[in-house]
Amino acid sequence: MKYFVSGIGTDIGKTIVSAILVEALKADYWKPIQSGDLHNSDSQKVQDLISHANSHFFEETYQLNHALSPHASASLDGIEININKFELPKSKNLIIEGAGGLLVPLNQKDTILDLIKQLDVEVILVSKHYLGSINHTLLSIDCLLKNNIAIKGIIFNGAENKTTESIILSKTNIPFLGRIKHIDSLNKENIKKASLAFKDL
Repeated sequence: MKYFVSGIGTDIGKTIVSAILVEALKADYWKPIQSGDLHNSDSQKVQDLISHANSHFFEETYQLNHALSPHASASLDGIEININKFELPKSKNLIIEGAGGLLVPLNQKDTILDLIKQLDVEVILVSKHYLGSINHTLLSIDCLLKNNIAIKGIIFNGAENKTTESIILSKTNIPFLGRIKHIDSLNKENIKKASLAFKDL
């Protein structure tokens, strides 16, 4: 079981979803690219939020200093991201967290989508409701399907919006994996509670 957690954009909740899935599946975790916030990385956030001690946290392939698109942050750091340097960690149960959306550039040629293709893993898409999210979600799903990338399903993050969710699911027929309601206080106890809905993923 190896899932790549991607979002329909930035600040969709990929890290929270990843923590919940790591907890639910007792999985390992890998963030291939950390762009900015190196002293409070997504790997550290997930590690701080899970209750069990079975997960292994693999080191990022690239740690970039600026909270920008990876290609821009890498350029400011004086390097260029080489997609061939990414090696899928040896793990039977792995949650991989992406950076931003599917077409976020890694360099002048490659995007997150190309990284997913190279790793050859199923995608869990995270969607969050806002004006325009239907369009962004449908475009993301269309992009994955046109590139023959397997989609495990979609997770909606935040308060329920039946109208939005029903149109997305009816137009795409991709599996609905669940919904994560707003978590007021991010701590181990609340992440563990939220994880119960995903143990049979």
